[in-house]
Amino acid sequence: MAAFRVLFVCWGNICRSPTAEAILRRQVGNAGLDGEIEIDSAGVSNEHAGDPPDRRAQAEAVRRGLDLRSLRARQVQPDDWRWFDLLLVTDDSVERRLLRQAPRRAPREKVRRITDFVSTPDPPSEVPDPYYGGADGFRVVYDLLEDACAGILAHARDQAGLPCPPSSPGLQGAPIGVPSGPSGPAPEAPRAGKPERPDASTS
Repeated sequence: MAAFRVLFVCWGNICRSPTAEAILRRQVGNAGLDGEIEIDSAGVSNEHAGDPPDRRAQAEAVRRGLDLRSLRARQVQPDDWRWFDLLLVTDDSVERRLLRQAPRRAPREKVRRITDFVSTPDPPSEVPDPYYGGADGFRVVYDLLEDACAGILAHARDQAGLPCPPSSPGLQGAPIGVPSGPSGPAPEAPRAGKPERPDASTS
């Protein structure tokens, strides 16, 4: 069973949060912590439930050596509040809606901004929504999420008491499921299955 669980939350779970999920999965794998940190993503809206990530998010991910094709959007469920140690939101509107949807007595202290973990001295307060823009917005979002995920991984390792590697897990090295040669991304890898949740609602 995972020692620490992270849920990324954006509006529809088709741009920012699935990208963050895939980035952190790769960083966790590069750090040799597969199975120790569970990662998932969801949205506060159900308007895209069952849809794959936005094609522009997929294109930017492929450019960085990640494959998002197996991911499918879902809405945050009440049981997520119990199951996950951190619910990481992209922006103010997502945070407000998530808190409005929270079950009674939900542990609201689990909610943090993704940008809380950015390494720059004056970080932005939000991960901008690239949905209504062009490819440049998706590149900016990817860079921001990659930086934040390194901090999230360090936080998860510290909170769970997981060993630190002799060098930074970093953002270098061959990505999981992607060959290092010139042939491009490997065939899609399915999202890792979650352990059975006692009394969990279907998501």
